[in-house]
Amino acid sequence: MEPLNETLKCPACQDLFTDPVKLPCRHDFCLTCIQTVCEEGPLFCPECQILLPPNLTLEIDANLQNRVKEFIIKSSTEAKSSTIFCDHCIETPSEAIRTCLTCDASLCQAHALLHQQRSALREHTVVNVTQDLLSLKCKEHRDELKLFCLEDRVPSMLETTVKQLLQIRCEAENAIKDLEFMYTQTMMSSADFRERISDKYNRIRVVLDGDERLMMQIIDAEEEYMSEWLESQRGIVEAHIKEIDNLRVSSKLLLQETHDFSFIQQITAQNMCDPPKLAPIQKIDRELCEPDKMRTVEKLVDDLSVALSQYFPRMWSYLSCPALDLKTAHPKLEISQDGRQVCWGVQPSGDASTTRPYDSQYSVFSQKSFTSGQHYWEVIVQEKPYWLIGVTSGPITGDFDVKHSGLGVNKTSWCIYHGEGLYMACHDTQEKQLNVGKKVRKLGILANLPKGELSFYNADTMTLLHSFCVECKEPLFPMLNPCIDVNGLNRQPLTMFWIKDPWDWSGNTDGGDEKLSSLS
Repeated sequence: MEPLNETLKCPACQDLFTDPVKLPCRHDFCLTCIQTVCEEGPLFCPECQILLPPNLTLEIDANLQNRVKEFIIKSSTEAKSSTIFCDHCIETPSEAIRTCLTCDASLCQAHALLHQQRSALREHTVVNVTQDLLSLKCKEHRDELKLFCLEDRVPSMLETTVKQLLQIRCEAENAIKDLEFMYTQTMMSSADFRERISDKYNRIRVVLDGDERLMMQIIDAEEEYMSEWLESQRGIVEAHIKEIDNLRVSSKLLLQETHDFSFIQQITAQNMCDPPKLAPIQKIDRELCEPDKMRTVEKLVDDLSVALSQYFPRMWSYLSCPALDLKTAHPKLEISQDGRQVCWGVQPSGDASTTRPYDSQYSVFSQKSFTSGQHYWEVIVQEKPYWLIGVTSGPITGDFDVKHSGLGVNKTSWCIYHGEGLYMACHDTQEKQLNVGKKVRKLGILANLPKGELSFYNADTMTLLHSFCVECKEPLFPMLNPCIDVNGLNRQPLTMFWIKDPWDWSGNTDGGDEKLSSLS
């Protein structure tokens, strides 16, 4: 039977389509599989995470259903005709288990044993049963491949392969050097910014000590997170180098093989006649290590010295670090022990009929909620292709709450959705595409409850992305959704940006207003 055609498989159940339907985003699913998604809440495409209209009509794709039926009939016919029978069994055909290349005959178990016992037949070449005898013979002479008929081609191809592997390895080493350079530049920039900012703070009154401490901690946190990300990228490239080295070793060992027939068998088994299909080395995006956050810190200090009273207290003064609540996390999500990260987890084991393959949302709440005042927090998204980040209101039971698990699909939740470079503001099933200039690496959320405003920012540049009017009497919970892992490309975590010992603005500003006014 031929391998299962991937275009005829439902990405949800991983089986042939049953009553296939096509969504507006052009992805196909079994009718029952997509209905399961509908039952759990608002309809998202499990493949691309696009929010679909609630009144979507699902119609059977007759063309795709006919292709599935034709594939099943063809596969059944090929399975019946694929059995090879012994050429020496005349009256009662027996299934062949071996093929003699010398006799050009297929052999059952009894006749294969006869080849081993008779001295005249012991020199015959017997291999596993096959219908394609010509693939094991020289195409020019029609003889067994006892001698190497492709002597000129394959070794030269292997030599070319080794050269290509060396070139790829060289590119990987260059990528490592770029990462090391970026790491060094990040460390140097951190030290440089820290010194310059400290000098400026030394010219400001004692009341600004708390703000200086805040800025230093943000730089330390930025340095830590960038260092972790650079180290993770280094690990990816080093793993690529290791894969290349292993392939080089196997190629060199193969070139040292002296037995011709064994050489051919290994060439065929390892598929070494053609150049290796290795993923190209991804070019390191230097913009990911631009010290935008540090430049922002310095700019804020300069603005402070010009008109300090206009900027205090400011957004980062309300910076909080809410931890994620493991009890409220969807079962398919993984939460770090410190409550700082969430990512798509491993598919749960067990009977597929007792598990929900898809849910409308895969979210987790924070342990802390807000009922009054102003609160600001940041979430690191880096290069993650899909994510939803926002807030929801209302009482939370503590365990995973299906009712409140949706983000932006009801009147009590507000969020920013990112998918493949597009940013959408979502609330109550309504979407608005945002015009975002620079790629967001960290998303900042400011909840100004006295004014009833919920604002989202590019946390590195403090650029406003979108603001919602929020009117609710229930507590507000920060909420994160890392989205489904799509073909292994969306495994990266969402990380809460934390600083140590955040400055308590309300408890450290006694008499500060007069001092601030004197500096402006």
